[in-house]
Amino acid sequence: MNMPSQAIRKTLSTYAILFVIAGFVIFLDQLTKAVVRQNLMLGEIYRPDLWISQYARLVLLKNTGAANGIFQNLNSLLAVFPFIVALAILYYFPRVPRQDWLVRLALGLYLGGALGNLIDRLTQGYVTDFISVGYFAVFNIADAAVSLGVASLLAGVWLHDRVKKVESPELSEQ
Repeated sequence: MNMPSQAIRKTLSTYAILFVIAGFVIFLDQLTKAVVRQNLMLGEIYRPDLWISQYARLVLLKNTGAANGIFQNLNSLLAVFPFIVALAILYYFPRVPRQDWLVRLALGLYLGGALGNLIDRLTQGYVTDFISVGYFAVFNIADAAVSLGVASLLAGVWLHDRVKKVESPELSEQ
């Protein structure tokens, strides 16, 4: 009877940091989207009276497509992708060594971002975008987490490769 509880504890221990990171991203994403939806009308722009308003502002948009508004009106089809991503991350995460913290962080950010936008697609029928910086596409916290996750994953893989080359000089000669 002790065996299943040990297995559950080991599984929870393995995934704890992933769930903490993803949970934080989802919480922050959903909180900010709810605040913006409550305080702005569709298309309304909020520019704080600060020096930053010329560079960044809030604007409420409904996005039924993917990043940067591509593939509009494919909300149902785009809802399938986060499930595939989540399953892949849940499968791959335990295989990432604990010392590869950057890769583990990246997977948590990516999972949280993917699920944050999935929650919108399932509950709202669209993704709420509201952060407008310069002339860049309007995005949200989940989008930013996915982008940071990808950047962290690339940095983690690059650092891992650099460490391997330092540890094995014969690899760097190739």
